[in-house]
Amino acid sequence: MILPIYIYGQPVLRKVAEDITPDYPELKQLISNMYETLDASNGVGLAAPQIGLDIRVVVIDLDVLSEDFPEYKGFRKAFINAHIIERDEESKTESLEEGCLSIPGISEKVTRPTRIHVKYLDEEYQEHDEWVEGYLARVMQHEFDHLEGTMFVDRISPLRKNMIAGKLKNIIKGKFRCAYRTKIRR
Repeated sequence: MILPIYIYGQPVLRKVAEDITPDYPELKQLISNMYETLDASNGVGLAAPQIGLDIRVVVIDLDVLSEDFPEYKGFRKAFINAHIIERDEESKTESLEEGCLSIPGISEKVTRPTRIHVKYLDEEYQEHDEWVEGYLARVMQHEFDHLEGTMFVDRISPLRKNMIAGKLKNIIKGKFRCAYRTKIRR
């Protein structure tokens, strides 16, 4: 089932999400719905707060980028109780354009480390503790930020944020266009 994407201004997007237990009701169906929603909105990642749930579940599908990044062929993965343990401050950082399904029509350059240490559970509740690099590390940071109540616009310079303030206010008022189902604050 395709779910509506919660848009900038929704309180759930600013909450710190909670870990879940293996008996979370209908988790497999939720993950399936998240993938279907992600596919319908042409995104590469979706966090549970973006569909109105303050739980630590993220889905990432990088297969859509496999033409440019062959290493991501077939990469479609769910991350449960995901946490960034540390950002490798010794590694280089990279500034790339980011957008967000919850902030339609806005993209900005965000500087992030290229390597991070993460812990999460997969769909079978197997624990993973690993270092991740490259584009996957960027996508994980963006999506895992949602689990902390942080959005990419919080990571841009005050000057840039000031320059897009009017657009953000319009988004809160529902003045935006996108091709997928949304839920705005009323």
